Amino acid sequence: MSLLVKVNQSDNVAIAVQPLSAGSEVEGIHINQDIPQAHKVALADIPKGSPVIRYGVILGYAMNPIKRGDWINEFMLELPTPPSVDNMEFGKNIVTDLPEPPVTTFEGYANPDGGYAGTRNILGISTTVQCVTGVLNVAVKKMKEELLPKYPNVDDIVPINHAYGCGVAINAPEAKVPIRALRNLAKHPNFGGQLMVVGLGCEKFTVQMLLDEADITPENVIILQEKKGFDAMIDALMEMADKKLAILNQRKRETLPLSKLCIGMQCGGSDAFSGVTANPSAGYAADMLVKGGATVMFSEVTEVRDGVHYLAERCVSAEVRDKLAAEMRWYDHYLAEGNVDRSANPTPGNKKGGLCNIVEKAMGSIAKSGTSPIVEVLSPAEKPSKHGLIYAATPASDIVCGPCQLASGITLQVFMTGRGTPYGLAAAPVIKVCSRNEMKAMWQDLIDVNAGPIATGEATIQEIGTQLFNKIIAVASGKDQSFAEKYKLHNDLCIFNPAPIT
Repeated sequence: MSLLVKVNQSDNVAIAVQPLSAGSEVEGIHINQDIPQAHKVALADIPKGSPVIRYGVILGYAMNPIKRGDWINEFMLELPTPPSVDNMEFGKNIVTDLPEPPVTTFEGYANPDGGYAGTRNILGISTTVQCVTGVLNVAVKKMKEELLPKYPNVDDIVPINHAYGCGVAINAPEAKVPIRALRNLAKHPNFGGQLMVVGLGCEKFTVQMLLDEADITPENVIILQEKKGFDAMIDALMEMADKKLAILNQRKRETLPLSKLCIGMQCGGSDAFSGVTANPSAGYAADMLVKGGATVMFSEVTEVRDGVHYLAERCVSAEVRDKLAAEMRWYDHYLAEGNVDRSANPTPGNKKGGLCNIVEKAMGSIAKSGTSPIVEVLSPAEKPSKHGLIYAATPASDIVCGPCQLASGITLQVFMTGRGTPYGLAAAPVIKVCSRNEMKAMWQDLIDVNAGPIATGEATIQEIGTQLFNKIIAVASGKDQSFAEKYKLHNDLCIFNPAPIT
C-alpha cells in the first residue's frame, strides 16, 4: 500500500494516507516533521513565491521556502487570484463516452404533473410564516400517532417549517429567492401533488405568494387566525391531513425510466481524501445516472468558484456558460457586500482534514460532478427544464444547499463527507459516503458507503462508484433505507434569503 497519494503528474505535493513521523523515510522522501493523516508533504523543494500544486492546479504560493519532506498546511500558502469568469471557453471538454449503468429503471411514484417521480410518498405541509410552527408541530405529532397508522402506503408527514415569512423585505429584488424556494417546495415530487398549507393571517409572505390562484381553496389552506382557539386549529389541521393522507395512500410504486429520477450531489465536512475517493466515486455514479437518462444536480458556488473555467469547458452551449458566469458574478458580489470573499469558506474541520484553502477544497468538490456535459445552470431553488447533469447554484452551507436542491426537485441526495456529519433531510432520503476507512470505522452505523478503500488501493473509483449507483437505485426504489432516513436524522430547513430582514 502506498503511503502517499499524488493526484496529477505535475503535482509537487502528495497527501499522507496515514500519519507520518518526523525522521521516517517514506517512498524515498525524508519526512521533516510529523505529518497528520490527509495532510500534504512536499515532494520537492519549493522556493518562496513558487506555486504549490495539487490536482495539477496552483493551490497557492509559498509564503516561505519549503523543503522536500516538509508538512504543508494552511498557514504556508498565499491564496491565488480567482479565475476570471469573462470569456470562458465552453464546449471544449464534452465527454459522451460515459459508463453504462447496470439498470435504467427504478421503482418510483409517478406524479400527476408528469414531472420527476417521487422516491417517497409523503404528506408535505407548507407554511407561510414561522409563527405557525409551534401549533403545526403539535398537530403533526398527533397526526403521526393517530392518522398515519391508518395509511400504510404513506411514508411520513413532513412540515415545511422555516424562518421566512414576516419581518422581511418582501418586495426586495432578492426576495425572489426564498419565495421561489417555498413555492417549489410546496409542490415537491415526493409530496404527490397534494397541497396542504398553513398560514397565520397577517404575515408578509401571503398564501397568494405561495400558491397559484387555482390552488387557493379551503381544501388546501388553513389560516390560524380564522380559528376559534387552539383546539379548533388542531381539529382543522387533523381533518385536512386525514383527507390528504387518504388520497396519498392510493399511490403505488411502478417501474419508471431513470429520466424520471432527479438526484442531488452535495459534500460537507470534507477532507483532503474527499477529492480522491468519495467525490470521484460519486462522480462516477453521476455519470452512470446521466448515461441512463437521469438528472443529477451539483451545487455550492464557493466550492466550484476556483474551478469554474473547467466547468465552463463542459457547458454544452454559450447560453449555459453565460448563466454559469452570471451566477458566479452574483455570488462574488453577494460575498463582497458582506466584506468577505470565497476564502471564508473552509471550516476548522476542513483544515484539520488537510485542506489548506478554498482552492484545494474546490478542486475536490468538483469531482462529484463526474465528467458529463453540463446541460443547464440554475439560480438558487430554480426548477430545471433539461435532463442530464445540471449545475444548481447554491451557497455551500449544507443546511442551505439541501433545501435549495430540494426546491429544484431532487428526490434523493448523495452526501460525501470526510470528517463526518449526521446531516439529513426530512423530505428526501440522504445517502452518506465517507472518504476514508477511519470514518467508516468510527461511524459504522451512520455511513452508507465507504470510499476509503480507494486510498489504500483495495478498491477502484469505478467499483465504489458502481456500488454507490446500486445503493441509489435501491434507496430510490424503496427497497433500502439510508442510515439518516432509518434514524430520522433531519436538519432544520434553512431557506436561503439574501434579501434584507426588517
